[in-house]
Amino acid sequence: MQVHNVELVISAVWQEQYPEGNLPEFALAGRSNVGKSSFINRMIGRKSMARISQKPGKTQTLNFYKIEEALFFVDVPGYGFAKVSKKEREKWGEMIETYITSREPLRAVIQIVDLRHKPTADDVMMYEFLKYYQIPVIVVATKADKIPRSKWQKNAKVVKETLDFDGEDDFVLFSAETGMGKEEAWSFIEAKC
Repeated sequence: MQVHNVELVISAVWQEQYPEGNLPEFALAGRSNVGKSSFINRMIGRKSMARISQKPGKTQTLNFYKIEEALFFVDVPGYGFAKVSKKEREKWGEMIETYITSREPLRAVIQIVDLRHKPTADDVMMYEFLKYYQIPVIVVATKADKIPRSKWQKNAKVVKETLDFDGEDDFVLFSAETGMGKEEAWSFIEAKC
C-alpha cells in the first residue's frame, strides 16, 4: 500500500470514544519497547507519527491511526515492562480486552515479538488469549536486522514453537530499520480488509 494520508483520529479509553463507521481495524499488540511505534512508522512511511519512547509503557490509550481513509492501525498499550502500578496495569488490561473481544471492525491483531529473543510468558499469554477468542493474528518478528541472516530461520522456529504458532496465522520477519517485511505485512493486512 502506498501511504500518503495518515491521521491520529483519537486516543481512546472508553468504547464510546471509538471512531464511528466500519473501516477495518488492525490492533498492534506487543511488549513495551518491542518496537510497535517503529513498526507503525515504517509501515506508513513516517519518521515519528507514532511516538517512540525510551521509557517503556508510554502508550496508555488506544491510539487510532486512520490510513488512507481505508483502515485503522490501533496501537494498544504495551504489556510487560511498564513501570506503572498494578491497578493501572489492570485498567489497561481491561481496556485492551474490551476492545479486542468486542470491537466489530477489528480484522486481526498484529502481535509484535522480538526475533532475537524467545517470546516471553506475556507474549505467549497474549497469543493464547487471541486464539481463545478466535481473533486472526499476524505475528511480526521484528529487529531482524539486529541478528545475522543465517540465524533468522532458527530464531523464527524458536518464536513459533514457544508461541505454539498456528499455521493458519500469518508470520512476517521484519525490520523497521531496513523495511524488510513491509510489503509482506501489507499484503497480509490488505488480504484481511
